[in-house]
Formats: sequence, C-alpha cells, structure tokens
Amino acid sequence: MYSPNTLWDKNGTIYRVLENDENNSLLVIDCIRQCNPMFILKELFEGAKQITEEELQSKAKIKPRTDLNEKELAETNKRYTLISGIIPIVGDHKERCSMLREIAKLNGYSIRGVKKWLYRYLAFQDKAILAPQKTQQKELTPDQKNFRWALNKFFYTHHGKSLTDTYYSLIRERYCESNGAIKADRPSIHQFRYFFYKNRKIQTELISRGGLKDYQMNHRPLLGSGVQEFAPCIGTGMLDSTICDIYLCNSQGCVVGRPILTACIDGYSGLCCGYSLGWEGGMYSVRELILNIIADKTELCKTFGIEIKDEDWPCKELPSIMVTDRGSEYASFNFEQLAELGVTIINLPPFRPELKGRVEKFFDLIQNAYKPYLKGKGVIESDFQKRGGHDYRKDACISLHDFETIIIHAIIFHNTKRVLKNFPYTAQMLDEKTPPYSASIWEFQKKHGLGNLIFASPETITALLLPRTTGNFTRKGLIVNGLRYGSDGFAERFLKGNKVKVAFNPDNVTYVYLVDENFKRFELIDTQFDGAKLDSVNQTKTAQKEHIKHFYEDSMQGRIDLISHIQTIVEQGAIKPKKSIKAIGENRRIEKYENHKDFITEAKNDD
Repeated sequence: MYSPNTLWDKNGTIYRVLENDENNSLLVIDCIRQCNPMFILKELFEGAKQITEEELQSKAKIKPRTDLNEKELAETNKRYTLISGIIPIVGDHKERCSMLREIAKLNGYSIRGVKKWLYRYLAFQDKAILAPQKTQQKELTPDQKNFRWALNKFFYTHHGKSLTDTYYSLIRERYCESNGAIKADRPSIHQFRYFFYKNRKIQTELISRGGLKDYQMNHRPLLGSGVQEFAPCIGTGMLDSTICDIYLCNSQGCVVGRPILTACIDGYSGLCCGYSLGWEGGMYSVRELILNIIADKTELCKTFGIEIKDEDWPCKELPSIMVTDRGSEYASFNFEQLAELGVTIINLPPFRPELKGRVEKFFDLIQNAYKPYLKGKGVIESDFQKRGGHDYRKDACISLHDFETIIIHAIIFHNTKRVLKNFPYTAQMLDEKTPPYSASIWEFQKKHGLGNLIFASPETITALLLPRTTGNFTRKGLIVNGLRYGSDGFAERFLKGNKVKVAFNPDNVTYVYLVDENFKRFELIDTQFDGAKLDSVNQTKTAQKEHIKHFYEDSMQGRIDLISHIQTIVEQGAIKPKKSIKAIGENRRIEKYENHKDFITEAKNDD
C-alpha cells in the first residue's frame, strides 16, 4: 500500500507518493498546488482514496501535450535535462535547494522557474508536462493597435523619433479630421506612454534604432568571462569549423584545395574531444565529428601509425552541453536531435566569438603548430590573394592523409604537453599535483565524478543524426521516399496503415530506421536499389518515367487495334447458337477428339 508513484485523494487534496520510507513516513507532493515535497506520517494518510492519472488531470485542468512540434520537443527535453539530476535527491531539502540554485545560475533561469518545472514533473511523472503551454493573447483595442502601428512606423526605425514626436505623428495620422482638427476621442500621451513602457523591449529598441552591430559592440550585457558561463566542469563542448591555411593535393599530385577542420573543445579543460578533417563541411562534417568524439582514440591513432595511451586522449563520451554559433549545420533539426540523448545545445548570438574562445584559440594553436614547418609546401602566407602575391596552390605537395597525421600529432601535443598557465586551479588539484595539461585536468575531473558527460554508442549516434521524414505503413510495406521497406513483427501496423517518423540515410537507401521504435531497422524490399544513394534512386525513377512516357501513345494505339480485331472476328465468325443446352459433355468429347494432335508424330514428320 502507498507504493511510489501512486495518487491519493485526502480530503480533496491530491497527493502523489514519491517515496515510501521504512520509518513509517511517506514523501509526497501536492499535485494541485505543486509546492515543496514533504514527509507525512502514514497514519495521517489513512482514509485517503486512490485515484487515476485521468482524475488528476481533470481536477488539475492540465494534461501532458501530445501535439509538440520539433522546437517544442527540443525545449521539453532541455527542461527535463535541467531537472533530471535533482529527481534522485528530491527528498533531501538542503541538497535539493542547493542544486536548484546552482542549475538556475549556470543556465540563466530563475530559481522559481526551475523549481516550477521540477515540481510539475514530480506531480505528473510525465516529461511531456514540461512542454511550453499554449497561451491565448488578449485582443488589442483599436487605440492599442494604433499605438503599435505608430511605434513601428516612427519609433522603431534607424532614424527613429522621440516618444513625444511619435505620439504627435500618431495624432496627426490617425486622430485628425479631414480639415486637420484633432478628434475629441483621441488617446492621451499618458495612455500612449503607458502602452509603450508596458510592452517595451529594450533590446529590440536598441537594435532597431541603432543597428545590431552597435548593440553588440556598445550595449549588450557583459556577464562574466564568457567561457566560465558555460563550463563549470568538463562536459561543455564548444564546436566550430575553419578552413585550414594550406593547399593539399591528391595521390596523383593534382591540387584539391584547402581542407575543412571541425573540432569540439571542452570549455573547462581545453581538451580536444574530437575532430573532423575533410573536403565536406556542413552536417556531414558535424556527423563525422560527433562519431570521432565517442571513438576509441588509441585505435584511431593506430590507423595513422601513432601509438598513444588512453590517458593521452581520454574523451570517449559526448559533452552534455554543446555550444555552437548559428551556422546552418548547427541550427538544423538533425543536430538538435542530440537533445533526445539529453544533450543541451546552446546557440550563441552573432558577434560573440569570445563565448567559445576555447575552440577559436585551438584553431590558432593548431595552425601555428604546423605552418612554420610547411612553408613552401602549400601553406598560405600573409600576402595571400594580394596583387602580385604568390600562388600557393602551385606549392601543394601534401596529401590529406599525411596532413591529418600532422593534425593528430598537434592535437596530442595540445592535450598532453601544452601548459595551461592561466587555468583556475583548485586547492585539491594543487594538493594532488595535477599536471597543468588539458588531458590531466580532464582525468582529474572524471576521477572525482565532476564530469557532465553522456555515453552513446556509434550506432545510436549515427541513427540519431540522420535526416528524418514521414513514412507510411501500407500492405505493401513501409513507404519512405517512394521506396518499400519491411521488417518482421509489424504485421498489424502494415495492415492498419498510419504515418510515422523515419530516419533515413541519403547516401544509402538500403535501410531506414523507425524513430518511435528506438530506431528499429527496416530493410529495403526494392532490392534493385541496394546500396544506392537517394539522389541516384530518384534520377533512375525519373528516367524510367521519361522512358515509359514515350510508349503510352503506341500502347493506346495497340489497345484500339485489339478492340477492332475482336469486334471483326466476332462479327464475321459468329455462329447462331441452338437453344438446347443438352449433351454439352458429348459435344465437348467430340471436339476434343477432332482437335487432338499427336505432337510426337508431327515432330517426326517435320524431321
């Protein structure tokens, strides 16, 4: 009785049991008021009536939303990630309050807001209850609509007027007779000012009147040192890409161009968690980067002939927070799908490179590490693209594989030998004589359980970062991008038929993954397209349609000719039937005898 997660109605108050203490007490939360969890004696709970989740939702007049779009789902996962660490210790009042203050401070939320999400989740035990609730805005009055029009037209502009001049412009445009006389029912300037200050957004005002660059340079809030805002411990990855200052060639000696280096740097320790180097940018490089972060670095280095120890490159988990700029690859839903693992993604505003200064500095250090020793081998100098400058493309003599080997050596030095002289060392680090290297600081944090990391398998990451589309269950299979897929155990869903969310690989259509079934793999039924790219499949289907289209005219003519032949034969050879239908069996026997052929005899005669 009174088992955890059950609902009880006691004198009109609905409680949810969170813990059943052995010391004759229960940890409960008031599901309607959603206030602090409390311990009460079991005997005081006698006479309570157990109720259902539906009864709670009916009385609370709120229920988990099921119509979430991608943006709302990401916000829901973000809120759950923030409070998930508090749930196991919710019964410890002191520890709970401490964690609430810390989480609110680190993530820029009020303590009241985080506490509201925590208690709402405890009351309903459903992550969907944390979704943003839909609100209906009050309709503006005619005067308020005029106020808003005047502010947008005269105040929120690059050459914006003062608030008083904006009011006079409003009166002249909207509250004057045709002869210029002011109407008696005009609003006062005090009403106009009240509306302005009630709905005022200072940031919008500064940007619209002075421009975004002026706001970023002269008005934006200056809150701390930038990096420390996001990285109180290891597990905050800062992601960015750069084009390397060197031209590379292929194995035949032909110039290919400048490679793209994408990296993830831990904001706390400065450790390079992973990298991607190649010719493709965008989501392709990000996917390769994420897989590199969780890869076994010792095995990776062996493929390049480099022997390292595990502690030289110790990262094998995903950072639980990822800080990015507003690049299209990071703003895509593919990247935001990492939130399903509990990863919090922070998109930085424009003109704020200092907030991910670790990764910006990393690129400088890596490029400065190899450039002095590769001069004359494709490295770009300061006179690049200047009039009369040298054409560095002609110097390219290093392959991508050799250059990647150099980059790995530079990363290993960055992780294991670069001294962090300005790092804020703690007293415990100094007591344990922790070396001032990124890898050592990372290991210290993990040793003391201070990391904020998420384990994920390569298979999960690969499926999670795939683009998604809508598939349809039909009797012919799961239809995705015009192709048919099948899997055992889904007979009912094939027969019922419904739309589902599916992850697919544009580079190989052999498999797709059903998202709502933990990425259950479905195999291609149309096997002629095994291993093909989606673009190639679409081109083949388009070519097939174009090919067949030219034969429709002949097919139609053939059908018309067939009809004509049938009608001619019927008209010319029709036999008037007898009305009697007796002796059908005898008639059939005679016809069989007369039309029987001896194929063996005929074959001998032909010889």
